[in-house]
Amino acid sequence: MAAAAFLRLPSASLSLPLQSSRPISPRVSKSLIFKVKASTSVDYSSPSKQPISTTNSGSWNWKYGGNSVNIHFERLENGGAGLDQPRKDILLVPTISDVSTVDEWRGVAEEIVGRDGGGINWSATIVDWPGLGYSDRPKLDYNADVMERFLVDFVTAPDSPFLYTDNDYVVFGGGHAATVAVKATRKGSLKPKAIAAVAPTWAGPLPIVFGKDSSMETRYGLLRGTLRAPALGWMMYNVLVSNEKSITSQYKSHVYADPENVTPDIIDSRYALTKRKGARYVPAAFLTGMLDPVGSREEFVRLFAGLEGNVPVLVVSATDAPKRSKAEMEALRGAKGVSKFVEVPGALLPQEEYPKVVAEELYRFLLENFESKA
Repeated sequence: MAAAAFLRLPSASLSLPLQSSRPISPRVSKSLIFKVKASTSVDYSSPSKQPISTTNSGSWNWKYGGNSVNIHFERLENGGAGLDQPRKDILLVPTISDVSTVDEWRGVAEEIVGRDGGGINWSATIVDWPGLGYSDRPKLDYNADVMERFLVDFVTAPDSPFLYTDNDYVVFGGGHAATVAVKATRKGSLKPKAIAAVAPTWAGPLPIVFGKDSSMETRYGLLRGTLRAPALGWMMYNVLVSNEKSITSQYKSHVYADPENVTPDIIDSRYALTKRKGARYVPAAFLTGMLDPVGSREEFVRLFAGLEGNVPVLVVSATDAPKRSKAEMEALRGAKGVSKFVEVPGALLPQEEYPKVVAEELYRFLLENFESKA
């Protein structure tokens, strides 16, 4: 009965992270707050064609729980005039969702790596999560700790393809990925020189709408188990997630701000991701809240506060994010630990929909924190 009840609510089930609409307490802070508007006379929808000397994609073998998981990554480098300048590395981590992919960050990475680095030779690595994108999708018991463990391993493993020296790297994360990175940094497991959180979220779709009491947790467990089942799981997954109509509806309603930016190529590529072997295992966990890095807005804000005075943090909010998601982003406006807060056009994937304007804000943040130290 619980599974049937969820099936009557496909729109809620298909939503990306939605958050509580509780009122936001005002805060006073020395943090910098800006609002960026996309000009109607400038095309922000696609990156400029800056020369990138090297773009490599590959696979890294992640060992976890007796499993060997092939992890997809892409690396972008500029081998032009900046080769004799100090190099710094950026790790870009996609949002966690049923259609998560390195594709969402590629335009931003090309924009930044292809620029004059202000005395720094920037390189970028984009990585897919285990169970998502172009990475392997084994039937693991995915939860927030597993995802955090993966991120830490990818950065710190001796054989990692993410190349940096002396912890001289920066992390850009979208959605849940931003919060996972902040949490790992607060623990000391990651030691980046700066973090940018783009449209940060912390709660999965169903728990934030229907709550997390014991009754609902039981239902989430039943749904999660059903989605992971061999036959019925695929049937339910195809109804809730893996169909072009549902993906198009998601993108046009709350993933992108402008429905006109949702092209057939985007839908085709995302639909193909949902048909990969093992595609339903991470969405089953994400949908039911198992990948939530924190349990409340208060914990979310405290997480960022824990980096105060230690790591510069940029929060990039999106003007047209869904109401509940927007409320959580706004909770970080002026919050302790947030060095700078900006707002850009977009919804839940501004880095993919408006890569130029997001890259401009991220690049400015980099120059503000590193140019004088180059």
